[in-house]
Amino acid sequence: MVLAQLGGSISRALQQMSNATIIDEKVLNDCLNEITRALLQSDVQFKLVRDMQTNIKKIVNLDDLAAGHNKRRIIQQAVFNELCKILDPGKPAFAPKKGKASVVMFVGLQGSGKTTTCTKYAFYHQKKGWKPALVCADTFRAGAFDQLKQNATKAKIPFYGSYMESDPVKIAVEGVERFKKENCDLIIVDTSGRHKQEESLFEEMRQVSEATKPDLVIFVMDSSIGQAAFDQAQAFKQSVAVGAVIITKMDGHAKGGGALSAVAATKSPVIFIGTGEHMDEFEVFDVKPFVSRLLGMGDLSGFMDKIQEVVPMDQQPELLQKLSEGNFTLRIMYEQFQNILKMGPIGQVFSMLPGFSNELMPKGREKESQAKIKRYMTMMDSMTNEELDSSNPKLMNESRMMRIARGSGRQVREVMEMMEEYKRLAKIWSKMKGLKIPKKGDMSALSRNMNAQHMSKILPPQMLKQIGGMGGLQSLMKQMGSTKDMMGMFGGGGDN
Repeated sequence: MVLAQLGGSISRALQQMSNATIIDEKVLNDCLNEITRALLQSDVQFKLVRDMQTNIKKIVNLDDLAAGHNKRRIIQQAVFNELCKILDPGKPAFAPKKGKASVVMFVGLQGSGKTTTCTKYAFYHQKKGWKPALVCADTFRAGAFDQLKQNATKAKIPFYGSYMESDPVKIAVEGVERFKKENCDLIIVDTSGRHKQEESLFEEMRQVSEATKPDLVIFVMDSSIGQAAFDQAQAFKQSVAVGAVIITKMDGHAKGGGALSAVAATKSPVIFIGTGEHMDEFEVFDVKPFVSRLLGMGDLSGFMDKIQEVVPMDQQPELLQKLSEGNFTLRIMYEQFQNILKMGPIGQVFSMLPGFSNELMPKGREKESQAKIKRYMTMMDSMTNEELDSSNPKLMNESRMMRIARGSGRQVREVMEMMEEYKRLAKIWSKMKGLKIPKKGDMSALSRNMNAQHMSKILPPQMLKQIGGMGGLQSLMKQMGSTKDMMGMFGGGGDN
């Protein structure tokens, strides 16, 4: 992930501050300087970084803080809030409504991944029950219509374009009118891009915009463009009414901070980020959970949403019941591995779990981790029902392990490694014991029922220490007020 390095640097700065015996001006300055350096190296605009540092110093006035205040927690909270402020323009983007025709126009430079993003956006909404359609108004780039046609056919989404017509405005108008008649409720118009910002591009965008009267203009930006992002975003905003931003290629190792700071230039929210080539490598962007994951705190609400997508509704109450009983068997581990593999890119999935990402999913080794999960599942296929349904690791003696290794074509040491992973996950699972289960067995309601007690068990010990232990966590949950805010901060929710 583009921002993994930035997140790691900020987390380390906060951790070093937590290890200090006394929090004084020097410790605070060292921490802020480290965070500033990390943000600048990630190409976040200098003015934004400077303003952030000034704001944190105003909030965290060490002389004014009475004894007994948890200075570490106040500093961490201030860093979290200021990072959110950089990424949140304070106004939501236009949201299309089912059953009512909405026109969404995509703009951006050539090579930013605009055409692919149009299809991903359509595919995402199609899965949620919309009836999307794609219109190719890009007559500048040879092969643009072919690419859109290929993507749309693969995703089973209706499309419109022309090999003969050279006027993008005419194509856009015809396509929009056609799909309105066909009762499509999300009509996506892909426009031309150029290699650089030039007047002919902006003039064409203005003409298409005036002719189709889009409800929303989405600016698609490549995350690797660095410092140029701010000026580029501003130029597009001045030509058409950009209402939202989608950032692409967030799976690379380029500097992504510049693209994120471009939000300040357009004063429009980032609504999605593209994290790979595949259709499902596309994430809703929600500021608080994103910053929470950036700082290694996870996003349990996002994880629950992912589980909800892959676990059928009728099986959700059963899964929640198992969770509350805390009785973790190898069969449950097998089922959860199946769910994880269905959820999409494994790196995204594990970054949502507080404390998990670095253990089962080391940075930059996603394919290796995916192969490991599949290997574990192959070994479990060679187990008996008694072995799969037992929660007693002692049952797995040496002769059983040798039989499983032979049956799955693996080494005995690999079976032993899998059992160690099982014990580690069983320990985490057992911490959920006694969790109050929502009456309807709704996965999304689960995180709302989590109180400080459950949160303290799930959070990694060093993070709990960083916010001032159990007392600090209770205080923070009250201070943040809403469940949604709490879920954004730590990936859980509830009142205490």
